[in-house]
Amino acid sequence: MKNLRLLLLCLAACCFLMGSAETHYRPHISIGGRAGLSMASMSFSPSVKQTWNMGTAGAVTFRYTEEKLFGVIAELGWVQCGWKEKYEDLPFSYSRQTTYLTLPVLTHIYFGSRRFKTFVNLGPSVSLLLGNTISANFDYRNPQTVPDYPRNRQTEHLWADITGKFDYGICAGLGFEFYMAPRHSAVVEARFYYGLGNIFPSSKADTFGASRNMNLEITLGYNFRLK
Repeated sequence: MKNLRLLLLCLAACCFLMGSAETHYRPHISIGGRAGLSMASMSFSPSVKQTWNMGTAGAVTFRYTEEKLFGVIAELGWVQCGWKEKYEDLPFSYSRQTTYLTLPVLTHIYFGSRRFKTFVNLGPSVSLLLGNTISANFDYRNPQTVPDYPRNRQTEHLWADITGKFDYGICAGLGFEFYMAPRHSAVVEARFYYGLGNIFPSSKADTFGASRNMNLEITLGYNFRLK
């Protein structure tokens, strides 16, 4: 409930900023797309030894801006999340990649010249799990039978089914936009997402109190201004 309140507060802040816009400025409407890399991990409690799991991310975008300083962005896209186990010098490998359909709604704050702008994006995002794949070089469903597998590691998450197929969280992005022509621009953005939902059950009787998505997207995009 606390996480849901945080998400709603962020959404309310976005709406407030848009509602307080200087309406005498001429609005601009743009459509476009972006695509790039995703580097993902999980926030587990208790913690799990892991490294970044590489994937892809992208979206089609709709942007409404006022000429002054800010606007709003809505996107429909995908992102590959998950995690990769860290075994240090041991000859084991395991990664689990999850693919989500995403819908972020972000406040867009920008400043700069007509040709070059710096921007900050901030707001909530909701996502739906489309599928997940596991890659391992050992029997991850029965790790206790694997010779030399470390006995002091948590293993339930290696084979457990994902029960939280709907996720929600907060996005924060920083980037640059270069206008090649008045209606055409290229965009580079680094965006971090922190999930507030759990992919595994999180009651007191369950293994994990938290199992939340985290990912960093680095994307290149293109926008075309309709008006």
